[in-house]
Amino acid sequence: MITDIIRTEKISKHYKDVCAVTDMSLNVRKGEIYGFLGLNGAGKTTTIRMLLGMIKPTSGTAYINDKKSSSENTELWRQVGSLVEVPYSYPELTVQENLEIFRRLHFIKNKNAVENIIDKLQLRQYATRKAKNLSLGNNQRLGLAKALIHNPEILILDEPTNGLDPAGIYEIREMLCDMAINRGVTIFISSHILGEISKFATRIGIIHQGKLIQELDTSQLEILCKKRLLVNAHDIEMAYSILSEKGYDVERNAEAHLEIMNSEVINNPDTIATLMVNAGCPPTMLKVEEEDLETYFLRTTGMKGGVR
Repeated sequence: MITDIIRTEKISKHYKDVCAVTDMSLNVRKGEIYGFLGLNGAGKTTTIRMLLGMIKPTSGTAYINDKKSSSENTELWRQVGSLVEVPYSYPELTVQENLEIFRRLHFIKNKNAVENIIDKLQLRQYATRKAKNLSLGNNQRLGLAKALIHNPEILILDEPTNGLDPAGIYEIREMLCDMAINRGVTIFISSHILGEISKFATRIGIIHQGKLIQELDTSQLEILCKKRLLVNAHDIEMAYSILSEKGYDVERNAEAHLEIMNSEVINNPDTIATLMVNAGCPPTMLKVEEEDLETYFLRTTGMKGGVR
């Protein structure tokens, strides 16, 4: 039984002196929503193109359903729906006509498939509009419709919520979750919107400068994301002395606040309040701050912004 639906073994892609992706090894299990996270230019799209057989790796191999990814393996692509970067369409054809072409390309006998996917992606009012006249968000919906029209077992999506408003992003997120949970669809989804992916991905891979630097289950985020207690007072030097004398490891941060990383204090900030009040230096601020995925990402990649 195949458990890793998508798998790569040290795939790399080099363009002359540019290393777009280097020794990428990842595994995506059946029914998983795998969030592939990285800044623009990190190598996400290049990786997806190699997964889909659109470009050949310089070295290494990509597998889908334990079969080597290749543009020639047409049988494999009947099981896969994809959206890569810009969702290209035939600009002079309507939404309905574009989807009819894709229905025939996938040899879908059910002629209602086009109407069904139009309704599912809420494109009914644009069905007779030419693709060139669609907004960015509705072009993205059309791209998703083409990826979903044949009810694939595997979805590989590159920035699928680009151009969508908050309601549209929520709608797509709920649809993908339903597909994974209730139909066992395996979803590989890239994004630079880190906070959004953390809301529904079951596992996350972080790519930076072409390298996969970490994979983790989203359930691990709460443990890995750092917490700190921020403290301020009218007399900040006095506050620092009081806390230091009591044995707390106190640091001054860039915002001129004091911060304490001790977990016991973070879980019981009232002890600090009592201590400072009794010492004649009441706090003007006590705030427990926890990293979100975005600041965790910045810290993990060595960039500014993470809690250190």
